[in-house]
Amino acid sequence: MVSGDMVALNDAKVKAAKPLDRDYKLADSGQLYLMVTRKGTKLWRMNYRFAGKQKTLAFGAYPVVTLTMARERRDEAKRLLLAGQDPAETKRQAAERHRLEQGTTFEQVAREWYAKNVDRWAERHADDVIRSLERDIFPHFGDEPIARISAQRVLKVLEGIENRGSIETAKRIRQRVSGVFAYGVATGLCENDPAAPLRKALRHKPPAKRQPAVTDLAGAREVLARAESTPSHIVTKLGLRLLALTAVRPGELRGARWDEFEDVDWTGQRFGPFRPIWRIPAARMKGTLARKGEDGGDHLVPLSHQAVDLLMAMRSVTGRLPLVFPNMRHGHQPMSENAIGYLLNRAGYHGRHVPHGWRAAFSTIMNERAKQIGRPDDRAVIDLMLAHVPKDKVESAYNRAAFMERRRQIAQEWADLLMVGRPGAAELMGLPYRD
Repeated sequence: MVSGDMVALNDAKVKAAKPLDRDYKLADSGQLYLMVTRKGTKLWRMNYRFAGKQKTLAFGAYPVVTLTMARERRDEAKRLLLAGQDPAETKRQAAERHRLEQGTTFEQVAREWYAKNVDRWAERHADDVIRSLERDIFPHFGDEPIARISAQRVLKVLEGIENRGSIETAKRIRQRVSGVFAYGVATGLCENDPAAPLRKALRHKPPAKRQPAVTDLAGAREVLARAESTPSHIVTKLGLRLLALTAVRPGELRGARWDEFEDVDWTGQRFGPFRPIWRIPAARMKGTLARKGEDGGDHLVPLSHQAVDLLMAMRSVTGRLPLVFPNMRHGHQPMSENAIGYLLNRAGYHGRHVPHGWRAAFSTIMNERAKQIGRPDDRAVIDLMLAHVPKDKVESAYNRAAFMERRRQIAQEWADLLMVGRPGAAELMGLPYRD
C-alpha cells in the first residue's frame, strides 16, 4: 500500500480518490486514514497501540460515514485510550449489547428462567407461574427486548391487574417478573431489575375476610345432617362427608386418588391392626415445596373408622377409576369445584358455611375441647393436621415424628363427635347396611 500526503484530508480529496490496481490509504490527522480498495470501496480506519500491541479500529465506509463523522469517532476512541480503555473492545461490547437487546425478548428470557426453576416447584405452583405470565405479561411486553423494558412499563401492566380487583395476583406476578429480570441480569441480558422497586408502588391488600363457617359442635352436626338429607348426587354427599371428617382443603379432596390411601383393609375382613393413612402428595398441596408438610412434603391424614367406612362404600361406585370423587360427566376429571358448595347452599347455608369452613369448624371445636380436657399441646397437633407448617423447620420435623399417634387419636375423636346420629356411608348410599 502507498500513503498519500501527510496533510489533513478534506471532503474534496475524499470524494476524488480513485481506485488503483492495489489498496492504498490517504492519511488524515491523529492516526485516522481512508483506505481505498481496488474495487473502489472507501473505508475509515484508525491505527493505535493498546497494552503494547498495534491495533486497528474500523469506523465504517464513506460516504455513509462522512469525514466529520469519522473524526468524531476518532476523537471518542482517543478519549477511551486516555481513560485506559481499549476502543475496539468497548465497540465490541456495545455491539453485543445491541444484539442482545434486539434479539432477546422478555418472553424468551422468562421461559428460560421458568425452565431453570420448574423442578424446584410443586406441579400446581409451576402451572400457576407459567399461566400467569402467559395470561397477564406476555401479551403486553413479551415480544419486547428485555433490556428495554422500564419500571414504568411493568407498573402499568401490574396496575391493570390491580384494577380488575386482583391485588394479591398483582403482587405475585411482580415477584415472578422480578425473578425473570434477576435471571436476565445474571446472564448478561439486561443491566437491572425494573420490577424490584415496584413492591412498594402496589396497593396494600386489605385483610382477608374469614370464610363463613359454623364452628360449634351442635351446629356442625346440623350442617352435615341437613346437607346429607338434601337431594344431590351420592358422590357429592360422600365428598362433603369426607371433607368434614378430614378437614382437608376442598381442592385436595377433589383430586383424591385411590392410590393415595395406604394401609386400608379393602377386603373388609377386619384383620389387623390397620393404621390407614391418606397420603396427599406435595404436588397437590398449597404453597411451594418448602412448605409442604412432612415426609418429603407429603401431607399425611390419619383416617378415622368413619372415613374408612366411607371409602369402602365409595369403592363400589368409583373404585375402577383413578379418582375417588370424579366428575359426574367426565369420569377421569375431578368433581366440579362448586359441587359441594352448591349442596351446602341448597341445604340453607349460603353465606353461613362453605366447604372450606370445615377446617375452621375442626380447628375451633377441637382446640376448645383440648382446653377442656387439659391438653394444651393439642394446638400444635391440630395445626399439623391442617397442614399449617411451623416457621421453625427443626420444630416442624420433631412434631411430625412425635405427634402422629396423637393426630390419629384426634382424628377419631373428631369423627366420633361429629358423626353422632349419622348413618353409615353404605346406608346413606341406600345400600344394605354393614355392621
